[in-house]
Amino acid sequence: MVVPVIVFYVFFPVLVIYLCYKYKFFNKLGAVIICYIVGMTIGNCGILPADIMGYQSSLCDVTVAVSLPLLLFSMDVKAWSRLAGKAIVSMALATGAIIVISFLGYLFIRPHVADAWKLGGMAIGLYTGGTPNLAAIKSALGVDSNTFIIMHTYDTLISMIFIIFVISIAQSLFNRFLVPFKESVGQSDSTKVDTEMLETEAIDSYTGILKWDTIKGLIPALGLSMLIVWAALFISSLFPKGFSTSIAILSITTLGIAFSFVPRIRALKKTFQFGMYIIYIFCLVVGSMASFDRLKDIDPYIMAFVVFSISGTMLLHALLCRIFKVDTDTFLITSTSAICSPPFVPVVAAALRNKEIILSGLSTGIIGYAIGNYLGISLGYLFHSILG
Repeated sequence: MVVPVIVFYVFFPVLVIYLCYKYKFFNKLGAVIICYIVGMTIGNCGILPADIMGYQSSLCDVTVAVSLPLLLFSMDVKAWSRLAGKAIVSMALATGAIIVISFLGYLFIRPHVADAWKLGGMAIGLYTGGTPNLAAIKSALGVDSNTFIIMHTYDTLISMIFIIFVISIAQSLFNRFLVPFKESVGQSDSTKVDTEMLETEAIDSYTGILKWDTIKGLIPALGLSMLIVWAALFISSLFPKGFSTSIAILSITTLGIAFSFVPRIRALKKTFQFGMYIIYIFCLVVGSMASFDRLKDIDPYIMAFVVFSISGTMLLHALLCRIFKVDTDTFLITSTSAICSPPFVPVVAAALRNKEIILSGLSTGIIGYAIGNYLGISLGYLFHSILG
């Protein structure tokens, strides 16, 4: 009975991607959310075998580990060095803001939430990168699956409100406080919109992934990713057991970035999309591990922590952007990229009627993917070591 469930986990995201590609409703809802909803539904209707839990935990660990290098192979660090300075400054300010806010939030919920430091670490990874970072940090810090789902559910709700605010009145509101954006007279190579990057996380970017020319590149990419995982596990075995998972995740991230400097590996098509597909599997599995009994009642402290993390980060980021003279549109696009991840960048850029900021938002968002694990894991442990 377990084998059909595993097969379902692995192949159901194909249907999800097709539905998102075919129908606007599902595309707006998003593949990640659909996988969570379906997973939670099948996990709470009594159809899963009683002995599935061990397989679910193993599949979660494997999907996170294997997906990370695939997500990082397509990085172009050298290209990012040519980004407009204000975008990088704004990203740095956003990162600093979430670190400060998550620590303050951790102090607030610490007396009321068990292992609150783990939520602080997940918040830092989530609001500098996105779901892949949240998934990796969950594994690295040993976060309970129900706690993970509760936090992610609350994050989804508050992030939707955040996006509505950004695409409606945020620009006119912050233009009174920040420097208005000035259009470039001419676009340099560093500010031209890279069409491949624009499609990085779009559902239609999966088009052509089943062509043989693409598959024959993804097979060695998957093999290399598995080799990186093996190497990371070996490295982690040299450290005390309590830190082995964290060391493994950080080693996987580091090796994935290192291999992105190899032109032939970076040029492999659809590695990022393949990595995101594996993340969809993770979301489906984790969703099926959650219990509705623990989700039906809102946890006021975790909800307050998520609200404070998102709103507090945006406000502190805005204040810092005023000090460093970062313009409104750059602030909003990097804030969106950090808090909600790159898929929302084109949506916000269109609402702001500013195509020039798309590349900056996508690029800084993918930088967030790269640094989120380092920051979330290390600072989570730092919070724990300071106050316990």
